[in-house]
Amino acid sequence: MATAVARLRLMRQNLTGREWARLGGFAGAVVGLHVLGWVTLVAFVAPKYAAIGLGTGLTAYTFGLRHAFDADHISAIDNTTRKLMAEGQRPLGVGFFFSLGHSTIVFGLALGLTFAAKSVASEVGKGTALHNFGGYIGTSISGNLLYLIAILNMVILVGILRVFREMRRGLYDDAELERQLQNRGFMNRFFGPVNRAVKHSWQMYLVGILFGLGFDTATEVGLLALTAGAATAALPWYAVLCLPVLFAAGMSLMDTIDGAFMTQAYGWAFAKPVRKVFYNITITGLSIAVAFVVGTVELLSILAQKFDLSGGIWGFVSGIDLNTVGIGIVVMFVLTWVIALSVWHLGKIEQRWALAPAASPPAPLPPADEDDEARCA
Repeated sequence: MATAVARLRLMRQNLTGREWARLGGFAGAVVGLHVLGWVTLVAFVAPKYAAIGLGTGLTAYTFGLRHAFDADHISAIDNTTRKLMAEGQRPLGVGFFFSLGHSTIVFGLALGLTFAAKSVASEVGKGTALHNFGGYIGTSISGNLLYLIAILNMVILVGILRVFREMRRGLYDDAELERQLQNRGFMNRFFGPVNRAVKHSWQMYLVGILFGLGFDTATEVGLLALTAGAATAALPWYAVLCLPVLFAAGMSLMDTIDGAFMTQAYGWAFAKPVRKVFYNITITGLSIAVAFVVGTVELLSILAQKFDLSGGIWGFVSGIDLNTVGIGIVVMFVLTWVIALSVWHLGKIEQRWALAPAASPPAPLPPADEDDEARCA
């Protein structure tokens, strides 16, 4: 506890007044999204329209929280933060602007769907074969994609661990570490060059738009399904659009915290190579765990629904609520860092893995004496 308080105090000291003002602006925008979404839902929508209640709003909000923990979000924010800090910047807004761009696409799609769904309600309404088939396909693609992301990141993690192991021998290859880190994620493999072209935090808004067009997991599909269901219930536009606003509120909250946290973490990690490697082992391992957990829940739930499986593990999976999954991911995030910090301090990683000093070159031989040369001749 004392260590955590000391770190918070150090963080306050490390931030300038201007940086605190920037963080305050980001926080104000995130709070504004929360107020707009929840006040609209609680005060104007839920009391009047039974089709959208607090449970529906909480599901949309949880979708946003969960989406922020996707491997591609973590990789995009992490890689850009590391790049800008290496260039001497303090990029506190990387996560905020990325989520803002991503939310713009989601909101635009939800807005279009709000008006389009009314004209095709008989085709996409709940309970239709088309809706059920689309749900199966969307969730199956998402689950398999998450497994692919986890496997790709496991390969990257092995490479980072190899760098970590070499440090015990006094060897450190920063270029190899960077190559491994740049390959994390799935969408990041396509948009990585765009990511590396970012020169300022606000440009991450454009990167967020590109990632938003990728539909990388079922959270976006799920949100749009909620929106379509609400739109077909003849609700006013503001009642439907409070759902994507809540989604954006949840995602921007976690992405903004993530970006600010990574800025502080890399300020610590850049001080010594072993810190940088250990930090990236932790963050990459976390993204793998989240992808495996969410992917497994999605694929097992599809199997349970499709083949009407029940009892045992199938009953447990069928009973999992999406809100519980979102809360579980946040708990996993906290526990991962608690364990990582405990291992760091109790295992004395910095002392044990500190780079050994380079071996001194052998002293040059003294110049040969002329008489010695003559005798040798």
